Amino acid sequence: MEEQTNATSWLDKEVEELDKQKKFTGEKLPALQFEENKIVTFTIDFTNPFETYEDTANNCTKAIINVTHKEEKKILWLNKKNPLYIEIVHAGRLGQTEFKVMQVGNKANTKYNLVKE
Repeated sequence: MEEQTNATSWLDKEVEELDKQKKFTGEKLPALQFEENKIVTFTIDFTNPFETYEDTANNCTKAIINVTHKEEKKILWLNKKNPLYIEIVHAGRLGQTEFKVMQVGNKANTKYNLVKE
């Protein structure tokens, strides 16, 4: 019995960490998906601040951005340190609400570029 307790004691710490995380209380929506080398157009409503999620596994804070894509409400999850997030916030501050983004690369080499016309 003691061996089993020791073998699963890491679960106590894991549960403790999970319980510390802020729970997402927003509307459950599908995630906005990007495809390599394709432009995705969406709009963002900047009326309210974005909710955030503390991703303890990756040691980062993610913004939960409500978007409209092809007339459907979706969520864009972005690390707040991601250059795309920074560009979106600056553009939103200037009144821009429609965005076009292209994914370049994939997996570890993925980058998102804001397409400017």
